[in-house]
Amino acid sequence: MMSALLLANLLLVNGKIWTGDTPNRFVQAVTISGNRVVAAGTNAEAEAAAAPGARRINLGGRLVVPGFIDNHVHFIEGGLQLSRVQLRDAATPAEFARRIGDFARRSGKGRWVLGGEWDEQLWTPYQLPSRQMIDALTPDNPVFVTRLDIHMGLANSAALKLAGITRNSVAPAGGEIVRDADGEPTGILKDAAMDALYAVIPPPTVEERAAAARAALAHAAKLGVTSVGDVSGSEALEDFRAYQRLDRAGELSSRIHLFAPGSLYSRLTAAGIERGFGSARLQIAGIKSFVDGSLGSSTAAFREPFEGEPENRGLLMQEFADGTGRKRITEADAAGLQVATHAIGDRANDQLLTIYESLPRFRERRLRIEHAQHLGPDLIKRIAAGKIVASMQPYHAIDDGRWASKKIGERVRWAYPFRSLLDAGAVLTFGSDWTVAPLDPLAGIYAAVTRRTTDGRNPNGWVPEEKITVEEALRCYTVNNAWAIFREHELGRIAPGYLADLAVLSADIFSVPAAEIERVRVEMTVFDGRVVADRQ
Repeated sequence: MMSALLLANLLLVNGKIWTGDTPNRFVQAVTISGNRVVAAGTNAEAEAAAAPGARRINLGGRLVVPGFIDNHVHFIEGGLQLSRVQLRDAATPAEFARRIGDFARRSGKGRWVLGGEWDEQLWTPYQLPSRQMIDALTPDNPVFVTRLDIHMGLANSAALKLAGITRNSVAPAGGEIVRDADGEPTGILKDAAMDALYAVIPPPTVEERAAAARAALAHAAKLGVTSVGDVSGSEALEDFRAYQRLDRAGELSSRIHLFAPGSLYSRLTAAGIERGFGSARLQIAGIKSFVDGSLGSSTAAFREPFEGEPENRGLLMQEFADGTGRKRITEADAAGLQVATHAIGDRANDQLLTIYESLPRFRERRLRIEHAQHLGPDLIKRIAAGKIVASMQPYHAIDDGRWASKKIGERVRWAYPFRSLLDAGAVLTFGSDWTVAPLDPLAGIYAAVTRRTTDGRNPNGWVPEEKITVEEALRCYTVNNAWAIFREHELGRIAPGYLADLAVLSADIFSVPAAEIERVRVEMTVFDGRVVADRQ
């Protein structure tokens, strides 16, 4: 990869360039000098601004958009997952077990089997996996593989033993140890109950984290992603150290905005770190906490019970049940860190908004709700009124839409309410939640515009009244996302003075039928003024 110190001069002509600017939505050409855009206009205007010897790229009428900003990813975890067991498309329990057994044999005795992203909703009949399915296939390897939403995982008996989980174990607040009819753990652990497993899994070294980051960066560059909000885990500071190594070496091909877990807020504030600490390519943005779990794991916190589970309204994480979460948010906000908080069910969103609304209003905060999946008219109105960032993941809608009504019935009317949020004047931003969903922003745009579920059963859209337009979805991945990370003056647009991050697409998503957007690909990605991916 070209060193970041080697500045490029590029001239892109004969294109259809969506700038993100309201007055000049489309231009023909763009000139880049160093890592900034210096001109965006006609071919002649761009040619006049080009430096001698600039690399000239004839777009041939192709569409160019600002580099995509994914506001919610698990980036290094995603890089690690690329080399772990892959279970997302395991369509039967037998296939699920076979892949785990094969991976264990290839790994060698004693090595942990991690990864997964399994989806039990693909299985007929529906069932949760159990340790009995894999124990005989993994006698020499501890296993912990997570569901695709990362709110539930399966451990084999060897892993449960290492974690000290037995029939006598008591689930922590905000978690669940699933048991069979005899009271024995099945191996399924939900939310906070997974912490016991994570505590005994050897953490990756800084070198392993850096290697995972390189893999994730290469994947992102192919998809036109030039900026991410990395919602990191408990090892966030070690992740930041790995990113620093890559930044110093000129290896970053996406801008990293790191959100550390809320549990680390005191370490950040004690060091005097505020939002934006770092460089133009690598920053600590703030903290991210969890109010509840997920819909797929039946742990999202709702006002009313799940369908067929009259005693289950989901789980509130312990920190928000005992007041610790409010304290962390208040103190981190006062210290100048941006606050982002996971809330999925309507009860969780209600509680979080109450905390946000209690904060003093002496400055602009751009408080964020991560996911904001299941709302209602009252919550949408409060989000808009408080100018709260609804940081959402549109691909989840076409994935969850296959089975969400089984979980919450008619309440799906207010699931992923993109149209209602925009119409209310709310700030809507998009991301992927990779590896929970594909990193590809074009898949997200397709999902937001069509809402066609992945099983093909909703060709006209699931909850179709919540569809939005291509341009609205594109703004959610660029302009709005830049605002959500306080970088609207240098990211999210193709305009003079802005950082030169952009993507060249294989087709014009403004003119192709909406159903064909999922087949459009990124053909070239420019980051910081240099070409970092080129399929041509």
